Amino acid sequence: MPGKHQHFQEPEVGCCGKYFLFGFNIVFWVLGALFLAIGLWAWGEKVRQWVGVGRAWDEVVGRSAPHTCLCCPAQGVLSNISALTDLGGLDPVWLFVVVGGVMSVLGFAGCIGALRENTFLLKFFSVFLGLIFFLELATGILAFVFKDWIRDQLNLFINNNVKAYRDDIDLQNLIDFAQEYWSCCGARGPNDWNLNIYFNCTDLNPSRERCGVPFSCCVRDPAEDVLNTQCGYDVRLKLELEQQGFIHTKGCVGQFEKWLQDNLIVVAGVFVGIALLQIFGICLAQNLVSDIKAVKANWSKWNDDFENHWLTPTVSEVLSTAGPQQNSVIGAPGLAPPSRHAFFGLGGLYPEPTFKNW
Repeated sequence: MPGKHQHFQEPEVGCCGKYFLFGFNIVFWVLGALFLAIGLWAWGEKVRQWVGVGRAWDEVVGRSAPHTCLCCPAQGVLSNISALTDLGGLDPVWLFVVVGGVMSVLGFAGCIGALRENTFLLKFFSVFLGLIFFLELATGILAFVFKDWIRDQLNLFINNNVKAYRDDIDLQNLIDFAQEYWSCCGARGPNDWNLNIYFNCTDLNPSRERCGVPFSCCVRDPAEDVLNTQCGYDVRLKLELEQQGFIHTKGCVGQFEKWLQDNLIVVAGVFVGIALLQIFGICLAQNLVSDIKAVKANWSKWNDDFENHWLTPTVSEVLSTAGPQQNSVIGAPGLAPPSRHAFFGLGGLYPEPTFKNW
C-alpha cells in the first residue's frame, strides 16, 4: 500500500527451540556425568579393595612390599576383573561407565551445538541419537522374533553369574536384588546353585553353605526385623514340598517373563516414551540446523548483492568514460542528457552501451 512501509521477515534462529534443546541436553548431560561418576567411583572402590586384600596377604606371609608378592590378589587387578567378566559374570561397573560415557558425549554435543549454533555438533548429536534409536528398534524386533533363543541365553547368563556369586561383591548384590525383587531362586530353580562351589551338594564340599542357597532366596517373614543371612543353610537337603515353606522354588527366568506380561503396558510405555524423546531431540536438532543454514544463506546472498552493487558501473560512470566523441553523438552542448530509460534502449533512441564499446 502507498505511504506504508513493507516489512520483510528475514530468516532467523528460533530462540525457543535453541534453548529448549540446550536445556534438554543439560539434563541429559548431568545424568550421564552422574552415571559415569558412579561407575568410576565403584571401579576405584573395587581396585582399593583388591589392593587392601593384597597388602593384608603380604602382612600374613611376612612380606614388606606388595609388589613382591606374585600370588597376591593385588597383582593384576585389571586381569582379575577381566577374568571375572570372561566367566560370564556381569560387572555392573562397566554398565554404568559405558552408559554414562555415551550420555555425557551426546549431552555435551547437544549443549554446545545448540548454544554456539555449531552445525557439526548438532549433526553429530542427531545422527548418533538416530543410530541409537534404530539399534534399540532392531534389538526389540530381534528379541521378539528370537525370544526362545533369548530365553536360553538368559538361562546361561544367570547360571554363569551364579558360578561367580562369591567372586565379586557388586555381582553378588545384583543377584540378591533380582532374587528378592522377583521372588525367585536360580535360573530355573534352587538346584542351579549346585553350579557354585560354595553351595553345591557334593560330598567333597567343605563349605558350611553346602546344599544351601543365598539368603535372597528365602521367604521373608514380615514380622522379622533383622535379616537372617543363614536362612538358606541346608535347605536343599529337604524335600521339594518342604522347601516351599522356606525358600522360593521358582526360577528367575520364568518369574521375569511373568513380570513382563503383568507389566506389559508400563514397560511398553517406558520404551515408547524413550523413543519419542529421542525423536523429539533429533527433530529439534535438525530444525535448528535448518535455521542456521537459512541464516547463513541469507547472509551470503546479502553479501554477494552488496559486492555486486559496487562492481556494477552506473550510468554516470559509463558517460564519464565515454569521451567527448561519444558525448557529441549522444547530445549536443546545451541539450539535456537522455533519460536513463532512453539510454538503455527503452525509448528506442539510443542503443544500449556495453563494456565492449567503452
